[in-house]
Amino acid sequence: MISFECDYNNGACQQVLDNLIRHNNAKPTPYGFDEFSERAKHCIREACGLPDAQIFFLTGGTQTNATTIDSMLYQYEGVICVGSGHINVHEAGAVEFTEHKIITLPDYQGKMEAKVLDKYLDDYMHDGNKDHAVHPGLVYITFPTEFGTLYSAKELKDIYQVCQNYEIPLYIDGARLGYGLMADGNDITLPYLARHCDVFYIGGTKIGALCGEAVVFTNRKAHKHFFSIQKQHGAVIAKGALIGLQFEALFTDKLYFKLSEHAIKMAMRMKELFIRKGFEFYVDSPTNQQFVILDNEQAEKLSRKVEFSHFGQTDRHHTICRFVTSWATTEEEIDELEKILG
Repeated sequence: MISFECDYNNGACQQVLDNLIRHNNAKPTPYGFDEFSERAKHCIREACGLPDAQIFFLTGGTQTNATTIDSMLYQYEGVICVGSGHINVHEAGAVEFTEHKIITLPDYQGKMEAKVLDKYLDDYMHDGNKDHAVHPGLVYITFPTEFGTLYSAKELKDIYQVCQNYEIPLYIDGARLGYGLMADGNDITLPYLARHCDVFYIGGTKIGALCGEAVVFTNRKAHKHFFSIQKQHGAVIAKGALIGLQFEALFTDKLYFKLSEHAIKMAMRMKELFIRKGFEFYVDSPTNQQFVILDNEQAEKLSRKVEFSHFGQTDRHHTICRFVTSWATTEEEIDELEKILG
């Protein structure tokens, strides 16, 4: 079996492992207050062009979203996202578990549109009964989206402008951030993204790390007791250097971006392969997730030799199949997929 099931079923890249082994006996200060975590934060600040950014390390994506969102909302506030947004469909109600409602808007190819967001907020502000409703306290988007699509620089700027107009912070889920930044046709850089949101996170789990996500508050607006909120969520690990060491490696010599670029190269090879074989796509994704429409018989037959995930149906006879590349995908795996497809 070859696996294109997800981008987090490998261990870690060699440089990350080497850094962990190199400092295995260092006896660092616990809970993330160690020299390695501080060096990693410095590297991330430089990459973002934000010398004063506040950075916190957590272990996984769902944990990061639930903790960060909870820290930014009052108990009567909710978070706005599109219906297909990750926190709404693939996190088992983690945000609602913190007693914050998810307010959903329709999406376009997985993306939130500034005009739709503006209309919702304008309608809310002019609703005479708004005090009886959940107050929108945060806007959440992902980059890339759940369907691997990308916001343009203008689209991101327009969304952030709406947020600023209504004085609502914008949070960007970057579980696959590197894969979006390195995608063909992307016109958003890491510094640009950092200047057009209030908080975002850099995903390590899916891009070369054993585990770990870096939350970046761009405007020094982190809750003054964010560490304590982390602790409440079980999101502080005693061996905090475990994550700091990994991000130090990922943000040395642009490794994070090189790993991401490799995954995109493999994804485009795979995409071209499916196109040549005459398959249709559910959405045109320029990132490491490719959504291919297979008839049910094709999907069942292919699943005997290839691992992939099912993302629903277009009709009773056709399945949306997601094939994912990662930093660890090899040329040989793409070659093998080509042989299997025939």
